[in-house]
Amino acid sequence: MLHMMVHSVYSDRDVFLRELISNAADACEKLRYEAIATPSLLGDDPQPRISLTLDADQGRLTIEDNGIGMTAADMGETLGTIARSGTKAFMDRLAADAGKADSQLIGQFGVGFYSAFMVAREVEVFSRRAGADDAACWRSDGLGTYTIAPVDLDDAPQRGTRVVLHLLDDAKSYAERSTVERIVKAQSGHVPVPITLFEKADSEGALVADGAALWLKPRSEISEADYADFYRSVAGQYDSPAHTIHYRAEGRFEYSVLTFIPQTKPFDLFDPDRKGHIKLYVRRVFITDEAPVLPRYLRFVRGLVDSTDLPLNMSREMIQDSPVLAAIQKGVTGRVLNELQKLADSDSEAYLRIWENFGPVLKEGLYEDFERRDTLLGLARFKTTTSGDDWRSLKDYVADLRENQTAIYYATGSDLDRLSTSPQLEGFRARGIEVLLLPDQVDNFWTSIGVDFDGKPFKSVTQGGADLTLIPLSDGAPSSPQAEAGALDSFIAFAKEALAGSVSDVRVSERLTSSAVCLVASESGMDRQLEKLLANAGQLPQASLPVLEVNPGHLLIQKLATTDDANAMKADLAHLLLDQARIADGEQPSDVRAFAERLDRLMRRAVD
Repeated sequence: MLHMMVHSVYSDRDVFLRELISNAADACEKLRYEAIATPSLLGDDPQPRISLTLDADQGRLTIEDNGIGMTAADMGETLGTIARSGTKAFMDRLAADAGKADSQLIGQFGVGFYSAFMVAREVEVFSRRAGADDAACWRSDGLGTYTIAPVDLDDAPQRGTRVVLHLLDDAKSYAERSTVERIVKAQSGHVPVPITLFEKADSEGALVADGAALWLKPRSEISEADYADFYRSVAGQYDSPAHTIHYRAEGRFEYSVLTFIPQTKPFDLFDPDRKGHIKLYVRRVFITDEAPVLPRYLRFVRGLVDSTDLPLNMSREMIQDSPVLAAIQKGVTGRVLNELQKLADSDSEAYLRIWENFGPVLKEGLYEDFERRDTLLGLARFKTTTSGDDWRSLKDYVADLRENQTAIYYATGSDLDRLSTSPQLEGFRARGIEVLLLPDQVDNFWTSIGVDFDGKPFKSVTQGGADLTLIPLSDGAPSSPQAEAGALDSFIAFAKEALAGSVSDVRVSERLTSSAVCLVASESGMDRQLEKLLANAGQLPQASLPVLEVNPGHLLIQKLATTDDANAMKADLAHLLLDQARIADGEQPSDVRAFAERLDRLMRRAVD
């Protein structure tokens, strides 16, 4: 299992060094946090550091830190079990005091350490936990077994962990200075712990990373490559950032912000917990990896905030309730949304790439964040019945309103192609009315809470009367001959009786121009797509009965209107019209067997 995991999780061998350095940096961060309550853990060695020692003659590479260290028991629990992360266990233990698990570091999945076996035939880990009086060594060849044994204190670091890699024959280049220096500068130059490279254990070291926090440096001193490298580490992603937001806020509260919008969707974007991933530092001391700095609809944003005003001696629970953090939340959220708006105005193609990835998540804010709803509506982009493959803003939509049009019309569903061919759209197309096509589940919710834009309410094309009579037909739109009024009234009365218990009403439609029938919700009823969604989730005891609308200009309706009510096939045809409307809405007939029998009778009569 270990061999399979190592050779399938990682495709680039160089990544092992980044993973081990990240683990070392995490160990130093853990110590800095624990030393807030127990300063004696630092002893006479308060400055965190990471050292890399090369031994080309023996084919060895050593990574050492003076962080929190491990006991023998820690080694068994973390290094001895694949995907058991020591970092995660550490953060779980800290979170227990606050009553909630609210943090995760680089080592969330507990597999980074094992990437060492891509380049090593044997790995030794010597460690001494801060404040402990003993040390231990974990040793394995990566073939399925390991040993843990106590060692003399002289053979272990004074505090922290030393990882010794005995390199494979085809990996000896990782004991060469040029190779290691290149990898560190390319992948780990951003870590907030100094990294020193030694060509021999007794040689003078060379500083290859200064440990200066990237987020505290001026933007002018940071390259795009530096930002990309830092993003990959902080976000756990392997792409490059689509947009970088880096600034320092000054005034009543001072804090530094470095956040990124990914190019690709994070794997946990739709995690039910909808947790954010913003790290919180206080004066460069790590506090938590899931600080509630941004609202949940911005959870795709990755990065960190470093405050100079939050006190270090507060519990995590108290920090989250702090008015300082509340001010940071408001400031950072406003800045992120403002940056998105500036990008939308200056580089629409770049913004649309972000919207295509994260639009469904941003739209959650339309439902949850009343204060910023107008801003989010301005950021929203939609596919419509007139836009083709292009995206449209609400500002564009309102600018193109038809004569006498007083609402923003929309259609919700689960499939964009099916939405675009819905029969309920026919009357709107005939009048040149643009309709928003909303295929995301969240669209069913934010459109149902009385949202408006520029004074124009949102109105579903499948709910209530269409009210289209005041909007003129487009030039060239055909007008269908209407069925004779008395005969049509008679058929509608017949259909109401025949379909009683299946529909709440049968009426003439303003929506239809080419289809015979469609289903809509009543004026006071819930939008049909929202109702189906809630019913499927068990949130409604049963769905309400729909309204069946008929097209008086359709040849089939005209024929039925003049058919004798005593005709045995008329009731079958009324039921088949209802099932046809259900199928057009992406549903099944309510009684599949009865549908098949009616269709069979109709086909036999047609061939007689």
